[in-house]
Amino acid sequence: MVKKLKAAIIGCGGIAFEKHFPALAKLKELEMVAFCDIIVDKAERAAAKHGAIGAKSYYDYREILKDDAIDVIYVCTPNDSHAEISIAAMESGKHVMCEKPMAKNAAEAQAMLDAARRTGKKLSIAYQNNFRPDSRYLQQICDNGELGDIYFAKAHAIRRRGVPTWGVFLDQEKQGGGPLIDIGSHALDLTLRMMNNYAPKCVLGSTFNKLSRKENAANFWGPWDPEKFTVEDSAFGFITMQNGATVILESSWALNSLDTLEAKTTLCGTEGGADMRDGLRINGERMGRMFATTTDMSVGGVDFFEGSEESPSDLEARMWLDCILHDTEPLVKPEQALVVTQILEAIYESSRTGKAIYFE
Repeated sequence: MVKKLKAAIIGCGGIAFEKHFPALAKLKELEMVAFCDIIVDKAERAAAKHGAIGAKSYYDYREILKDDAIDVIYVCTPNDSHAEISIAAMESGKHVMCEKPMAKNAAEAQAMLDAARRTGKKLSIAYQNNFRPDSRYLQQICDNGELGDIYFAKAHAIRRRGVPTWGVFLDQEKQGGGPLIDIGSHALDLTLRMMNNYAPKCVLGSTFNKLSRKENAANFWGPWDPEKFTVEDSAFGFITMQNGATVILESSWALNSLDTLEAKTTLCGTEGGADMRDGLRINGERMGRMFATTTDMSVGGVDFFEGSEESPSDLEARMWLDCILHDTEPLVKPEQALVVTQILEAIYESSRTGKAIYFE
């Protein structure tokens, strides 16, 4: 019998219960043996519902790291503790899957990458949108060169009214930012991956707190408290890369716009273009005529059978486990996630100073 990997989950909030626990429960090669949260009731509830026989719950994550039997740690805490916990976990001999963004700031993200290189442990960041069927198909198109040289792109993360009012999302100190670091990071990560371009040159950015001050505002999750809304409500970046390619990043939790797209990308290359506005659309020219096609991403096609396909969360969990078991590279590499965090930080810095931020 193959030895099962033993996993510990640190942070038993919504992302753990809604995403990680259901996905990990489907993996026969892994068992969840430890759960940690500063609200102990959450850890106990997670252990009772999702834990293996004898699973333990903890208040202090350091106690988990003392257990040499644990192979992999899942970090699902607020952004300000990603680096601290991930580094300590790798130094204790464990592989780490950390929720996005990589860290609260670029210095902490760099420290995480340094720890991975120093310890030889695997580190990946949970950008699950890379595992969507449309994303994986589009990446194949890009990798095959069908769009040519991608020199202009847009990274979309726009909600009209979708401010998360629970947890610490509105807390600047805990999170490091609002929609830019939350959902903008997904869109930027996805876009840079499709372009295969992680060499930024210059960033201009603007952040706003225009709608966050409204009382009793319309919102998908109910009105927010303006006094507790200490992060931006929208942010935008203009990014030029070393090779001259340009990316426009747009993000908001609250914006008076009907043009809403989240975790989507638009790509323009020398041989063709692509976008995710109405399904996955590819455009170009052929034999002197322009064309546009929409790709059918469904897996059905047979009467009375819908077909089945792994969810992005399930696929992310399985592929991460495979890279540990077979000693291969994760799809989302920490070096790439670091660049995402560096660009996000540059947008915030540019907005604060009113100046362009240049990379070495």
